[in-house]
This record gives sequence, structure tokens and C-alpha cells, in this order.
Amino acid sequence: MTKELVNRINKEREQYLNELIEFLKIPSISSISDYQPAVQRCSNWLVKHFKSIGIEDARAIQTPGHPIVFAQWLEAGKNAPTVLVYGHYDVQPVDPLELWKTPPFEPIVSKNKIYARGTSDDKGQLFTHIKAVEAHLKTFGKLPVNIKFLIEGEEEAGSSHLDEFIEQNSKMLACDAVLISDTEWFADGMPSICYGLRGISYLELTVTGANRDLHSGTYGGAIDNPINVLCWMIAQLKDNYGRVRIPHFYDDVIALTDLEREEYLRLPFDEKQYCMDLNIKGINGEWGYTTLERVWARPALDVNGIIGGYTGEGAKTVLPSKATAKLSMRLVPNQKADKISELTIAYLKEITPPTVDLTIKYLHGGNPVMVPIDSPVVDSAKKAMKQAFGKEPVFMREGGSIPIVETFKRVLNAPTVLMGLGLPGDNIHSPNENLDLNNFYGGILASALFLFEFKKNYK
Repeated sequence: MTKELVNRINKEREQYLNELIEFLKIPSISSISDYQPAVQRCSNWLVKHFKSIGIEDARAIQTPGHPIVFAQWLEAGKNAPTVLVYGHYDVQPVDPLELWKTPPFEPIVSKNKIYARGTSDDKGQLFTHIKAVEAHLKTFGKLPVNIKFLIEGEEEAGSSHLDEFIEQNSKMLACDAVLISDTEWFADGMPSICYGLRGISYLELTVTGANRDLHSGTYGGAIDNPINVLCWMIAQLKDNYGRVRIPHFYDDVIALTDLEREEYLRLPFDEKQYCMDLNIKGINGEWGYTTLERVWARPALDVNGIIGGYTGEGAKTVLPSKATAKLSMRLVPNQKADKISELTIAYLKEITPPTVDLTIKYLHGGNPVMVPIDSPVVDSAKKAMKQAFGKEPVFMREGGSIPIVETFKRVLNAPTVLMGLGLPGDNIHSPNENLDLNNFYGGILASALFLFEFKKNYK
């Protein structure tokens, strides 16, 4: 049976790639309103594609934001387990455009990689599961399990409406396990299963001074410059040892165990190569922790953007009326996004000079996640990946966030497996995003085998 499936997937490789290219051509950027028609078009494309592979129960469900695509095949019967596949069809903005070697929505294949925005995050990874289901249906006319797809169009914009949708449609989404491919491997050639994700709290803070931009000669040195104040406030957020200075920020952080630290040291992390890949002179972060520990298991605070003053060509001597910064905090178990946001807002208000006004917007947030590695769904993924890629997968955490995993656990009471297919060099969120085709085709096989394995492991 497995041989038939492998033959089918190998036979259809060219078709799978051509369909992925068609999917990638749609500029479904969710965070920029001008692209709303493209996001809608992408959701419609997915619905049409599901129907074309034999899943007739597929539809785009409108939300106050972008549509959610839902599809299901339930003919395996009531005694068979149900797997919910989650992914997202929206993508990040493409700037800076000048750093792309080829247009971001004109996919090309070069040296066994496909380049385009969304290849790895998350259209390419998501598409492996759709093709795996298609391979089963074309080969056997059925699936070993019931399958549901929940594909959102707002992940890159904060998933503003997904939690509410899941809570209101928990019966429709009921399942025995959730399968997600939106993470990466530890290294090329090293299949990996992620068991931990950091959470996030994202704020936008604006410092306002005078009621208009002012001449820096006439007013400079007499009043507070909002950019200067904002920069000073940002500098108060961390100390010289890389630790966040917000009171009680670390109260709920679960310390790494000795075993975890030992296992991380076993992984083939090359710090020198890490720096070379990034073209940096050295690493820096919270003292007392390795790079992997900092990224996977310690919280972080970073400024993601600063806006203010004159930024055009040449000189314009002004004191800006206001300055804005976007601030993100990556969280680890058992920190809570709401609590950290409240602590941060309180601290920022406390240190704001009386000469300016501060306003803060809470943009979005999500809690960190730890997935038990001894569950049937994780064991099924481990066996499937080993068969598909010929190597035993390693377990790792990841510094990024998929806040919806915590919602699946809380609302659906369903375990999640993070069976990622990306690689560290995929340039997600950056110019020249790409996906290795070996991982794309191997991911289709791994997903197809997972359905067999979960059926066997399900009790």
C-alpha cells in the first residue's frame, strides 16, 4: 500500500509543483489593505482546488477580516480518528523589494529550490498536506482517517478573528489531533519536530510633544524631542546583561532543565557559521545562556520599527511632533501575553517624562506553547518523517510564535504536532524566500504516511 502511494506521489511531482506555482502567484498580503482583493482571490482559489481533488465540502467563510477556508472529508466513519490540518494562505509584505533577486510573486525554480513570497511560510508547507490527501484519494479512493482543513488568511496580521471563530465553531472543528507545518528543521538534512513555541506580545507606542513639527534652531535644547525621549525610554527596557528591566517580567518563566540544556548542546550548532550566514561580527543576548537557549527557551524584547521626524533625502531641521515605535516581546512557558503586556505598559507609563504624552496600542498577542512529545500524534509524525526522509527526526523548540496552537488545546482539547518542513535558510519574512523541493516532495509523502500511522496509533 505504501509503495502505491510513493509511486503516485513521484508520478505527480511536476503537477504538484505547477499547482504550487499557481498558488504562489497570488499576492495574498493580509496586513496591507490594498491587497484585500488578492487575499479574497486566494481563498477562492483554495476552495476551487479542494473541490478539484475530490473534497466537495469546501468553502470560504467570511469574517470581519479576511476569509477562513474550511474543507472536510468525513467518509472514514465515526470509528476513525479525525485530523485537523491548520495552515495559512496569507503572506508577509515583500519590502525591501530591491533586495529580491526575482519578483516575489513570479515563482522560479533554481538549484532545486523554489523562490517566491510564501514558499516556506506557509503556502508551500500547507500545500504538502493538500497534495497528500489528493494522493490518497487518487490512489485508494478514500482516506484512512477523517480530515478537516482550517486555513486562515490573517496569520501574518495577528490572527485577529481566528480565536473567536474557533470558539464559535468548536463542534464543526472537533478533532482528535491537529497537524501543522509552519516551522523549520534544525538544519539541512535533519528532519525535526518542534515541541515548543514562544508566545508574543506586540505593542505600538507613540510619544507626542508639541502640537506641530518645530524648527530645531528655534526650539532645539528648550523642549523635549519626542524621538530623543522615545529612544531613551527604549534604552530603559533592557540592562547591560541582556535582561529585560520590566518589574516581574521573569516571574512566570519556567527554567530550563539540566536535561534540556544537555540535549541542546548535543545538537550540531555552529556559532561561527551562524554569524557568517548573518554577516555579523558576533552574537549577543542574555548573559548565562547559549544562543539556542536564548532563542528557544528565554523571553526576548525587541524594537521592530521606529517612525518619526524627517526621513527624506537631504536635510530638514525639525523637532518632530511625535515619534512611534513598534515593540514585540517573545514569551516562554508559563508567561501570559496579557500579563506581560500589562506589565510593560505600566512600566512605560512610569518612566515617561512629564514633558510628553504617551499612547500605547496593543496590536496582538499569543501565549507560548509546549507540546507533549509522548503523545500518539507526535509518535505518528516521528514515524512518518523517518520513513519519508530516511532519518530519525530530532526534537527542538523554535523561537517563533503560532498562538493558535494554545487555542486548539484550550477550545478543542486536541493535541497538536508541529511537523515543519522549512529550513533555516528559507528566508521567511525576508527577500528571496524559498523552499527546498526535496522537503516539499518529502513533506507530501510524510503527510500521507502520517495519516496511516495516526490511524494505527489512535486508541
